[in-house]
Amino acid sequence: MAWRDGKASSRKLVLFMASIILGIAAVVSIQSFGVNLKENIALQSKAMMGADFKIDMEDPPEPEILEIMDSLGGAQAKEIGFVSMAAFPGNQGTKLVRVRGIAGSFPFYGDLETDPPQAAKDWNQKDVALLDATTMLQLDLKPGDSIKIGAVTLPIAGALVNIPGSNSFFSSIAPPALIPYRLIEATGLIQTGSRIDYEFYFKADPAMDLEKLDTDLDPVLDTFDADLDTHTSTSERLGRRYENFGKFLNLVAFIALLLGCVGIASAINIYIKGKLRSVAVLKCLGATKKQSFLIYLLQISGMGFFGGLIGTITGLLLQQLFPYLLEDLLPVDIQMSFSLEVIIMGLLLGILMSVLFALIPLTGTLYISPLQALRVQKYAGKKKGKTELGILGGIFLFILLFSFWLLKDWRYSFGFVFGIIITFSILAGLAKVFIKMIRRYFPTTWGFPARQSLQNLFRPQNQTLTLVLAIGVGTFLISTLYFTKDILLAQASIDAQGNSPNMILLDVQTGQESQVSEVISTSGNRVLDDIPIVTMRVQSIEGRNVNEIRQDSASNINGWILSHEFRVTYRDNLIDSEVLAQGEWIPRVKDRDLIPISVSDNFAEDAEVEIGDAISFNVQGVIMNTEVRSIRTVDWSRLQPNFSIVFPAGILEEAPQFRVITAKVQDETASADLQQELVKLFPNISILDLRQILSVVEDILNKIAWLINFMAFFSIFTGIIVLLGAVRTSKFQRIKESVLLRTMGARSGQILKILALEYLYLGLLGGLSGILLSLISSQLLAWLLFNAPFAPSLFPFLVLFPAITLLVMLIGLTNSISVIKSPPLEVLRKENNG
Repeated sequence: MAWRDGKASSRKLVLFMASIILGIAAVVSIQSFGVNLKENIALQSKAMMGADFKIDMEDPPEPEILEIMDSLGGAQAKEIGFVSMAAFPGNQGTKLVRVRGIAGSFPFYGDLETDPPQAAKDWNQKDVALLDATTMLQLDLKPGDSIKIGAVTLPIAGALVNIPGSNSFFSSIAPPALIPYRLIEATGLIQTGSRIDYEFYFKADPAMDLEKLDTDLDPVLDTFDADLDTHTSTSERLGRRYENFGKFLNLVAFIALLLGCVGIASAINIYIKGKLRSVAVLKCLGATKKQSFLIYLLQISGMGFFGGLIGTITGLLLQQLFPYLLEDLLPVDIQMSFSLEVIIMGLLLGILMSVLFALIPLTGTLYISPLQALRVQKYAGKKKGKTELGILGGIFLFILLFSFWLLKDWRYSFGFVFGIIITFSILAGLAKVFIKMIRRYFPTTWGFPARQSLQNLFRPQNQTLTLVLAIGVGTFLISTLYFTKDILLAQASIDAQGNSPNMILLDVQTGQESQVSEVISTSGNRVLDDIPIVTMRVQSIEGRNVNEIRQDSASNINGWILSHEFRVTYRDNLIDSEVLAQGEWIPRVKDRDLIPISVSDNFAEDAEVEIGDAISFNVQGVIMNTEVRSIRTVDWSRLQPNFSIVFPAGILEEAPQFRVITAKVQDETASADLQQELVKLFPNISILDLRQILSVVEDILNKIAWLINFMAFFSIFTGIIVLLGAVRTSKFQRIKESVLLRTMGARSGQILKILALEYLYLGLLGGLSGILLSLISSQLLAWLLFNAPFAPSLFPFLVLFPAITLLVMLIGLTNSISVIKSPPLEVLRKENNG
């Protein structure tokens, strides 16, 4: 019976199966890609690091660390790395690069890829350099051209296509330049304040337990300010980083699926209402409540199964596009495969979501009396009300459990479910308020088409609520994504703030600052700040030595506080990016016995210190005792030097230090000319051109936003499918209206105008609701999460809103045009026969 009845009604349900297909395709594609990415990172973890494990530090290794490395068999390769400006004498160009001086046969795994290939074989035995391939293209360099790093000038042997251990994002800002280890000292760039990384690479014995090595050795190395990284721990950390991004995309896809389920519930509601007389007739013929219920439950389950099957296949095919879409953001080359777990999930999800969201209208068949075959009567009652509450509870429990499976965190899962409830409730509430306002303040003076189109919004079996939800959620998602991207870009914008620097000069040595400032001023640019920086480490907190705190398993002080080498400044005033949160700002002191300092709120939280607590610092062998006298809130998002710790003036002036100079440069041409001049005169200085950094950040944000928008459009497409299905399902209702109106003398043009206005109202209401809701959510994100001003993008208003409104009108009219053109009796015969 389920099969026979389903075949006769297949046209009414096929579009709603399409909404399930789209939602499941979105979830399956993201899930499957996430599984593949995790597996590929694990498989290629050695090639990404280039070794089994490494030991790294920021200072030359102490004798104790050398002994530990000897006990491990000794490092098979070593590296000194730092960021510096490189000059290219052949074309007068300059570039901030990551200098990597390597000795030994690194990498042990993976390939050092160069162009030409032979450059990778013997570069380390010659006095040559390898330079990032993209940089060579940008600066029009060829093998044989020269690169000048500090006091050393070397020929470029080849373009560096790939090397293990490079971070793709950082390489965009400071691309790698490889030189032999023995030439590092000759550059003259290892000076006071320079941030140097010392790395030692190891190839482990196959029997070595790297996890045990990490557990046992890493705490020992921490006491000497060194760190151990194994290829497995690095891959796990990298996997978690990309997993968080995947979780967000999963939620976007899941919302598309939920939206499709709203369409399913609406479709089944109208579908079952049309079947009530058939159910009543079946009961007159002796069918039980259970039998009539199972007939339609089997139909919905079958629809869910086939929707899940087609959606899963579509999702598995769709995932093949992701490596191309994310090519520049992925840490490894992805070899795609199919996960059995994800396939089973897609199939089960199709059945579960279809059945769950169809249960409320399906329960209506249980309460139909045989008398329904003779007259129309309501079938609601107390029992049905309790059943519906139970089903709603089951739906939200399933959403909670499934979101937990995606996020692996109950707090986020409850937050997601709460956000879904709030979003859907607000959109539904707006639709109901709109309908109530129309009824209360009905424009009786309007013309007939306008009045009739408004009345259609609250007629029996209307689709106003479903369509507003479908259109609103899709619009809300895409608008929020655009607004959020604008917030992030506005935070990073350096041109929006007239007094913000767009160039930062690092590692300016004492005595050079006046000459550097003069060069900047002479070139017609403006020096903004000359900031002194002193390096130091925490020696003790509240009288407890850092080694004692490390060994205390009950301590909650964050590890970075104990091992970090802090870059600290001194001054007598707060700056624009700081706000005094607690305590008293002390501008200048003379007494060195107990120095009042100011710390950032995140330092205070991680170090568990308050106003009045004592902290001792080791300032390059000299112990300084300080007291926390103020706590500042720092806007770290601003592209300018900010500090966790600030000393008052009068204390650190004689300490070994270097300077950071910030400048405001007129334009890109002036920036290039100034960089060439500074690198020629001061090769030790590293220059950050914030315009270049911003362009890299913006490019990455645009790529991520493109992918997120791609997933968000699943919601829009699902909403379109729901819209198509809702129009088709309520088509018979419109046919009766059309026949009645035409019998009363209405012309086809008037009926077309009525329908066009009705869909215009639905598009306007759904689109506007979604955009307004996204404005509120984006403002909250700006306040609570990003702590930044919010300036809405015009794209949702000028493009998205009118496009969705026109799309709704087009779909509505396209589906209704056949009803308008055909004679009333012909249409009725077709519907009755169908």
